[in-house]
Amino acid sequence: MIWVETLINGALLGGLYALLGIGLALVFGVMRVVNIAHGEFMVLSAFCAVLLSNLFPQVSPLLMLIPVIALSFAVGWLYQAVIVNRVVTSPDPLSPLLLTFGVSVVLRNVMVEIFGADVRSLQVGELSRASLEIAGLNIGIMPLLTLVLAALLFMALQLVLRRTEFGRIVRATADRRDIVRLSGVKPDRVYNYVMGLSLALGAIGGVLLAVRSSFTPFSGAERLLIAFEVVVLGGLGSFWGALLGGIALGMAQLIGLKIDPNAGLLYAHLLFFIMLLIRPSGLVSSRV
Repeated sequence: MIWVETLINGALLGGLYALLGIGLALVFGVMRVVNIAHGEFMVLSAFCAVLLSNLFPQVSPLLMLIPVIALSFAVGWLYQAVIVNRVVTSPDPLSPLLLTFGVSVVLRNVMVEIFGADVRSLQVGELSRASLEIAGLNIGIMPLLTLVLAALLFMALQLVLRRTEFGRIVRATADRRDIVRLSGVKPDRVYNYVMGLSLALGAIGGVLLAVRSSFTPFSGAERLLIAFEVVVLGGLGSFWGALLGGIALGMAQLIGLKIDPNAGLLYAHLLFFIMLLIRPSGLVSSRV
């Protein structure tokens, strides 16, 4: 029974990990760019949520997701328009990596300057400790809500990309940006919206992770590593693959902690490494 509970809680943790990776998967699927600053933007969204919670203590911290998501979308739009669009079509594949790496370094130091290096977390009161007992199993309500939210967001994103005009434009731009210009589509503007959506989705994961654990301005690298492993494990450019990859990592982490309490993320990293050797294309091989 203990192992069943461990697997269930691992799947719930995986829903949170999937939220960290979905934005990275979206940007790579459309632009073929790995945004190294993705982790720092998630941490920045968590700091914004903490700041808003301190300014409005009478409002539930979870409601702070709404303004944080809107702000993250605007920041992502500007980030793409002002910075990333300069190198997104560069023939040198290292240009986007180096540029976004530079942005991550700058963001990290700006957060240290503004917020300090103290450990922070987002408190949601009793909800973070509440649990359900089902057939003798204790299931945390907050992790369960996180997994449900992740599944709903993945479904909504898939519907938008497959069933709406905006989604068709995004997929066409991802396939042939030179051809869509003939239809009056401006690829750079499409990329702006995609990056805004990516950081908005990352903000959700960043804030929910701040509820579950503490963070500092230096936590971006850890979050980026998890997001990257989720994307690669699930399959580059595959949204449902990212969800499966996140669940697999969450299960591996909690199983590892059950075997060795000092393991941390070791077993999750080992799963990622083994999967790279066995199936480099990931669990699901598909594109946006």
